[in-house]
Amino acid sequence: MSNYFNALPLLMILLFSTPSYGEEAFPSRPWAQAEKEHLPPGIPNIDYTPAVVPNGSTATYKIVDGTKVFHLIAEPIEWEVSPNFKIHTWGFNGSVPGPMIELAEGDRVRIYVTNKLPAPSSVHWHGVLLPCGMDGVAGVTQPAIPPGETFLYEFTFPDSGTFMYHPHFDPMTQEGMGLTGMILVHKRESDPCKRPTRDFAIMLHEWNIDVGTARPNTLKMDFNILTMNGKVMPATEPLVAELGDTVWIRYGNLSAMDHHPIHLHGYSFKIIGSDGGWAKDPSVLLPETTVLVPVGAAKVIEFSANNPGDWIFHCHMTHHTMNQMGHAFPNMVGMQVGDFDEKVRQLIPGYMTMGTTGMRDMTKTGMPIPSNSIPMLGYDGPFGQTVFGGMANILRVREKTDHYKDPGPYAFPRGSIAAPATQGDLLKDGITLDRQ
Repeated sequence: MSNYFNALPLLMILLFSTPSYGEEAFPSRPWAQAEKEHLPPGIPNIDYTPAVVPNGSTATYKIVDGTKVFHLIAEPIEWEVSPNFKIHTWGFNGSVPGPMIELAEGDRVRIYVTNKLPAPSSVHWHGVLLPCGMDGVAGVTQPAIPPGETFLYEFTFPDSGTFMYHPHFDPMTQEGMGLTGMILVHKRESDPCKRPTRDFAIMLHEWNIDVGTARPNTLKMDFNILTMNGKVMPATEPLVAELGDTVWIRYGNLSAMDHHPIHLHGYSFKIIGSDGGWAKDPSVLLPETTVLVPVGAAKVIEFSANNPGDWIFHCHMTHHTMNQMGHAFPNMVGMQVGDFDEKVRQLIPGYMTMGTTGMRDMTKTGMPIPSNSIPMLGYDGPFGQTVFGGMANILRVREKTDHYKDPGPYAFPRGSIAAPATQGDLLKDGITLDRQ
């Protein structure tokens, strides 16, 4: 008992010296001093060159008292992954991924987030250095946003970079359903010559959607739809550049499980940035032709558009350029069907055993497929069809272009196309077709 009374003076000091947690204890924004001072709103084409989102859009905003005001709505949507294939999923402002938020470093924002989902949610600003109470982690830094409610986030983007946004409430379900988006924060640069000429943003994503259904299954860990900005090739819009352009491509990956090694044909590039910041000295970076974009990361590549043509870029995990019909299919490679198909056609007109020589014959079967499903599709080019779908796209570099519209297939210079070898070619170089 005597110990209690001996400690009482110390307890009284602590009790009366500890501030209360009411409005008088803190200023209205106790974290304001930790933020960098914001700058006047950055102006597109004056302070930075706006980026392009193939198949996507840039978020609109208005300026109120020097602050850029955005509104994001998380809601159930119907999304077209490719013609004749639509899914019932969740998105921001009616799209998957959501609109790209584009800013200049030092911009202050107020972002209203309205939750029209059937579940609580939140938004985390992935990679952005901001006050803790704005980080968007439901249950840790804020209450979850109930269905039907709107929350306000307000902070300053202190640094240029490539970031992302996504929910931080039940992320397996909500990110898996497509609630993702890119954030581009540009360095303020008044000299256009010091900016990239063309700047593209691409979100990588993966889905499991059973054939003939429309609802993504976020419980599965194997995936049969792989997208760039919510589309599969050939529905992906090509990237267009002019000879001599300095090109940036910014990749974000909010896939559930898989890293994506994105390989670009015809070019080497340098990886100049990530969601963590920028390379301090790009001159010492190794040239690359493939950039690995890990789950939850963003990467920025830079190259000079000095090689005209149509150049494919794609995930080099080969199953990631397949669609539904390229997964969970019996192994038929090398099977000798003989007259089996002919006999079956007497019962099923048009029948063809698929996959005996690989995946290509699965793209052009002509057979009926389940409604709302994706066959292999493939990409129809000027020389025929290539077995490519899923996470792939085309970079079109042209001698002259003043727009981003698809210019169509490349016009190859005479004599520059790989072609069948003639007998004269074989004789000239001493090539025999017999086994050596």
